[in-house]
Amino acid sequence: QVQLAESGGGLVQAGGSLGLSCTISGRTFSNYAVGWFRQAPGKEREFVAGITWSGTRTLYTESVKGRFTISRDNAKNTVYLQMNTLKPEDTAVYYCAADSTNKVRYGRLWYDYWGQGTQVTVSS
Repeated sequence: QVQLAESGGGLVQAGGSLGLSCTISGRTFSNYAVGWFRQAPGKEREFVAGITWSGTRTLYTESVKGRFTISRDNAKNTVYLQMNTLKPEDTAVYYCAADSTNKVRYGRLWYDYWGQGTQVTVSS
């Protein structure tokens, strides 16, 4: 089993920044791609960003390109999501998820393990 735990959510004003962390424990951390997803009230959970185990491939949804950066530190078993120039429409619960095939993909059904989520609220 793999356990994921998100941290770093909170309340921030529009234009501000916030950093999220996803700490992974349990089975070996290697060979897992990790994705960040978000779900706003009344909306489907959507892909935000993803990164392969080596970090050589990253993927972003169009609405966050140039504002969000995903990275990882395998020595710390942690994946990060740095969010800059935040907008009210970024408000959502943010989840991290692991894909044991180590492929970065948009579809949430590819991801085997999920964290509990952390709330991000951006005020206007």
